[in-house]
Amino acid sequence: MAGREREGLLDEDEDDEGVSDLSPLCDPTHLLHRIVVLIFMCFLGFGSYFCYDNPAALQTQLIQDMSLNTASFMQLYAWYSWPNVVLCFLGGFLLDRVFGIRLGTIIFALFVLIGQIIFAAGALANHFWLMNLGRFVFGIGGESLAVAQNTYAVNWFKGKELNLVFGLQLSMARLGSTVNMNIIGWVYGRIEVLLGSAGHTTLGITLMIAASTCLFSLTCALILGFLDRRAEKILHKEQGKTGEVIKLTDVKDFPFSLWLIFIVCVAYYVAIFPFIGLGQVFFIEKFAFTTVQARAINSIVYIISAPASPLLGFVVDKTGRNILWVMLAVVTTLLSHMMLAFTFWNPWIAMCLLGLSYSLLACALWPMVAFVVPEHQLGTAYGFMQSIQNLGLALMSMAAGSILDLKGYLFLEVFFIACLCLALLAVVLLHLYDYYKEGDLNLSASARASRIKSEDARRLAVPHPSEDERGPLKPLSPFGLRNRYLSRLGVQMPDHCCPHLSSLAYRSVLK
Repeated sequence: MAGREREGLLDEDEDDEGVSDLSPLCDPTHLLHRIVVLIFMCFLGFGSYFCYDNPAALQTQLIQDMSLNTASFMQLYAWYSWPNVVLCFLGGFLLDRVFGIRLGTIIFALFVLIGQIIFAAGALANHFWLMNLGRFVFGIGGESLAVAQNTYAVNWFKGKELNLVFGLQLSMARLGSTVNMNIIGWVYGRIEVLLGSAGHTTLGITLMIAASTCLFSLTCALILGFLDRRAEKILHKEQGKTGEVIKLTDVKDFPFSLWLIFIVCVAYYVAIFPFIGLGQVFFIEKFAFTTVQARAINSIVYIISAPASPLLGFVVDKTGRNILWVMLAVVTTLLSHMMLAFTFWNPWIAMCLLGLSYSLLACALWPMVAFVVPEHQLGTAYGFMQSIQNLGLALMSMAAGSILDLKGYLFLEVFFIACLCLALLAVVLLHLYDYYKEGDLNLSASARASRIKSEDARRLAVPHPSEDERGPLKPLSPFGLRNRYLSRLGVQMPDHCCPHLSSLAYRSVLK
């Protein structure tokens, strides 16, 4: 029984009738077939990540062609975040109880495609309100599609394979963001040459071409659904489930340390994503970069985070001390923004430092939730954390645009610095509170291991209920397996907690 608790959908040791006579490419239990599935799985979210930062890559063109100010431009990011203030709680429920993983994935991929088409149609028709509607629809599908992607990964892979699978998904997400930052502007230029002039028509055609990546992702969703359905019939398995348990009533039981973690999360990320959204023009205006150079440096945060996240996560995993690592990430991000705001040093230095800091914070911050809440509240805690993050991004994106219109980039950088100072203050308070409560957040890896052993010894001294009282053993849920990759990003959880993170946390690492 224990040996089968961690089996995924496709256990290579399982001997089902009718499988052995299939070719390796058609055999759902064979590695070659699963590699094919993995390819479609990785490309499932490519279109979403490619199109998410279309506005950032086309900042100058959007503002000029649609006659926008910066505040209106940043509404495109705000409208993406608004639906996810609520959907962070509902995405897993819809996949589990309403649609199922296959139909749910197709529906969310369809939302992403339709949203991008509406976004492009708004540019073609020169109606900015329609573009905002498109980003809203796009946001409905984007976050939940990531949850579906993670569920597929757990359903098809198991054990240590998940480390590689989530690593490849992270790299593909970063690839989509990076390709967008460096390619979509070039596409706009080619369309401009063909049409003979710039304008909203050129912009709309460019965005419609970008929608082809969402169509590609929808195709991957359809193929995955077919392959998953076929494997279910052959292996007599059930559809995968997200395993998320969301209970809003748990919010009243959240400890003070968790609320401090929420503050750090919001105050930090509002200094990252809105800056990237507005960064291209900043580098052109202050550092006299060409458009190509500005796109390249604006994407370096995403490029660095792909290889740095697993490496830094390994360091956090081996050393512990999560609070100190979070404090280091916030301080180095603060230094990066100060260098960009008050000096004319080579901005590549500050941006590379920002990319490393961004990766380090994701490795150390999100796992801390599992140290301060019990396992049955993890789904609610991560859902609430992601909801607050999206709410903060929506509000601060609009605020950042207004500040830039009224005061310029220097005051905008001061605003970001103030947000990071708030994050730093919250980290200091979290450290003091954890020290006072003798918590686990800043223990070394060896100290945590010793504490877990002592807790195990105390539990062994307590009489255990009989087998009849315990009831039948239940296999580990997909929630307990899904984010095994994120466990490499600094997760060292108490023994009573599930040693893996929520897919909501995984999505935030990717964002």
